[in-house]
Amino acid sequence: MHLASPSVLGLGALLLARAVFGAETGASHHGGHGAPAPGQAGLAELGATAAFDSRGTLWAAHQTAAGVSVSRSGDLGKSWSAPVAVSREIEPTDAGADARPKIALGPQGEIYVTWTRPLAKPYTGEIRFTRSLDGGATFDPPRTVHRDRQVITHRFDALTVDALGRVVVAWVDKRDLVAAPAAGPAYRGAAIYFAISDDRGAAFRADTKLADHSCECCRIALVPRPDGSVVALWRHIFDPNIRDHAIGVITADGRAGGMQRASFDDWAIDACPHQGPALAIDDRERRHAVWVTGSPKAPGVFYGRPIDGRIEGLRRIGNGAAERPDVAVLGRQVAVVWKQFDGTRSQLQGLLSPDGGDTWRELALAATDGASDHPRLLTRDGRFHVFWNTRLQPLSVTSFP
Repeated sequence: MHLASPSVLGLGALLLARAVFGAETGASHHGGHGAPAPGQAGLAELGATAAFDSRGTLWAAHQTAAGVSVSRSGDLGKSWSAPVAVSREIEPTDAGADARPKIALGPQGEIYVTWTRPLAKPYTGEIRFTRSLDGGATFDPPRTVHRDRQVITHRFDALTVDALGRVVVAWVDKRDLVAAPAAGPAYRGAAIYFAISDDRGAAFRADTKLADHSCECCRIALVPRPDGSVVALWRHIFDPNIRDHAIGVITADGRAGGMQRASFDDWAIDACPHQGPALAIDDRERRHAVWVTGSPKAPGVFYGRPIDGRIEGLRRIGNGAAERPDVAVLGRQVAVVWKQFDGTRSQLQGLLSPDGGDTWRELALAATDGASDHPRLLTRDGRFHVFWNTRLQPLSVTSFP
């Protein structure tokens, strides 16, 4: 792997240290599904996501001995129902640092779950989907979302339900790299593809490409909008090998809309950082993003508002050990959460802005001595809550004060 500068080397060393002490591993070319990096096998078991339904019940997709499972909590994570496995047979799941099962909820109580199932060749996979239409009592047999069935990369799935109740799944896909002529210019990275279901997940439309040249192993952020469109944010590979971010739109009629650059760190690195961005959009249509960069000019975790090819309100988050940020909005309030390893414990930290990201207050939220997953921000009843799956406190929920 070629690292562009001493600053990037320092970031890689820091990420490796976190892996040894129970946090995620850092950059790699692909992060395959074979033998995980040190410390990562256990972390894959902690990969989880959660969402509130319209009645305030919290649903979580997570790993158990029975494979990908779903549990629910009616008391903000203080207690959980017995997990329900989403498939009769245990399916392997991707162990990449940005991979985990996803959950989203429909307007009629539907429960949708996706994950990436690794295939026989290194760095390959397929996006799996299931649904429950009976309140999580049973789930349909899992099936593959995309029509392309080559044994190639279809990984790092993202899942949402749009304003019209349609299921939208996006993923990182390497079919265009495979199809690129050997004699032609080199194809950079992978592509972002998506598929839409109009019938509560019974079937999906054909695969549609949103953008060429995405990073290979970083998560995708999806944000549904009131008009039925979905805004996506991902790590992109800009020519020749700059791994910053791009923002694009899946239109209300299911087409690929325009794409533009969304961060400007100029991080030149011939590797995948395994740390994707997060995005939220407020009621004034201001986009709030958080991301990680190892750029020599300013490495770290950042918050900013992408607008018209520039960043407003740029702010560095946390110290040099900050990682895995997430962001959410409630009206004009903006919340950011991340974790940072102090050499002994992983600290859960937050930022809260009352005025759309112009001013901020920093908060210490929680800490754990063991391994932990990425923290995820959720909203319910006008408050921000952090879902954080840790080894010592599984499926925990911490509320912003």
